Amino acid sequence: MESDDDLFGGIVMCEERYHGEGYEEGFAEGNQVGEIEGKQYGVIYGARAGSELGCYLGFASTWRHLLSPGSEDKESKKVKTLDSLISLIRSFSFEDPTNDKLQDEISRIRGKVKQVCSMLNVQPDFRMNSESSGLSF
Repeated sequence: MESDDDLFGGIVMCEERYHGEGYEEGFAEGNQVGEIEGKQYGVIYGARAGSELGCYLGFASTWRHLLSPGSEDKESKKVKTLDSLISLIRSFSFEDPTNDKLQDEISRIRGKVKQVCSMLNVQPDFRMNSESSGLSF
């Protein structure tokens, strides 16, 4: 009689065993796929952020060289604001993608760009589209 109990016990426990094995296999595969997708997203997002910050740095550096730093009081305010924007971009932490203040830093830089554009009376177009490779001003 004991052999019958073992036979039925194996059948009853079979479902639970296979459920556990399936869960483990699915979990491992999900982790692998998730890591691959995460890396792809990180590359795309990092490239966009780098392109955006590079455009801002080029814009600010060009305007900084165009303005002479001592001609007028208004010009000196523009130069100080441009210098502030350039230092914000240069101090941006490119090395640590896990920095939880990354979005705050980018938002601060975008705000400073809008301030600079207002001071310079420039109407930028901040939309990134697939036809052009950067921002248009």
